Amino acid sequence: MKETSELMRGGYDLHVHSAPDCLPRKMDDIDMAERITKSTLAGYAIKNHWTSTAGRARLINRMFPGCDAIGTITLNSAVGGLNPTAVEMAARGGVKLVWFPTCDNEHEMAYQFDGNPNKKRAFWASIILEMKEQGIVTPTLNCLDANGELKKEVLDILDIIARYDMILATGHISHEEAFKLVPEAAKRGVKKIVITHVSFPTTYYTVEEQKRFIAYGAKCEHCYTTWKTGKEELPVIADMIKAVGAENCIIGTDLGNTKLCYPDEGMIEFAEALMNEGLTGEDITMMAVTNPRWLLGK
Repeated sequence: MKETSELMRGGYDLHVHSAPDCLPRKMDDIDMAERITKSTLAGYAIKNHWTSTAGRARLINRMFPGCDAIGTITLNSAVGGLNPTAVEMAARGGVKLVWFPTCDNEHEMAYQFDGNPNKKRAFWASIILEMKEQGIVTPTLNCLDANGELKKEVLDILDIIARYDMILATGHISHEEAFKLVPEAAKRGVKKIVITHVSFPTTYYTVEEQKRFIAYGAKCEHCYTTWKTGKEELPVIADMIKAVGAENCIIGTDLGNTKLCYPDEGMIEFAEALMNEGLTGEDITMMAVTNPRWLLGK
């Protein structure tokens, strides 16, 4: 059997939290680009909850021709939330992936701050608490209006994503929002859709729910950190992939945590762990190389 790294030759990790960021990160983009050029991976997507990473990606790609850095934007309050202008400008700047709200989503915020003093909150929640102490309230975001329909600005964003052939990632939105968003996105011509970490607690979808999204051409994302930090057992993740088919999934890391490994290392560890659960080398190549490259138009 091929070495695990060879199974991922030309692949992408589409979920990397690198510095500069508002939180401490294990590596910055220069570190990450150097690691990519020494690995079999072709590139990575720069995830940031608060800013567009288009400019960073363009500079990295000029500095490191052997690394294809992908610019992204996440539609949280720092960029105006569900803001069509931000998406249009991001697209013009080279962004290829648009995450719908993550940490500022109403559903995610309710989960993180449910009044349980013993809850282990997400890494980014510290910023929300610090801002609250300073009297700065972060608005929560919901894709749906009071009647349960997608807001006009969401429809405008979908049209922009379709026009520029960008990737739509669902972020941390609720099931109710996602089951409205994905069909409408497909209807409006969005061809590339990722259901963000489907085995993560706040974005957990059953196999049957995942199949509903797949019917619209979506890919289901599984992340290394979900397993590594104990949020879901590996056999469950592997069984989900087997049930819906590797052709309908991607794997990434969601790494950047200072206490965990580097993303290129995480991709290999995750792949090997999944193969130990019965997935094949061909499955790994499909999820780490073929599907991410298709999403990126490579």
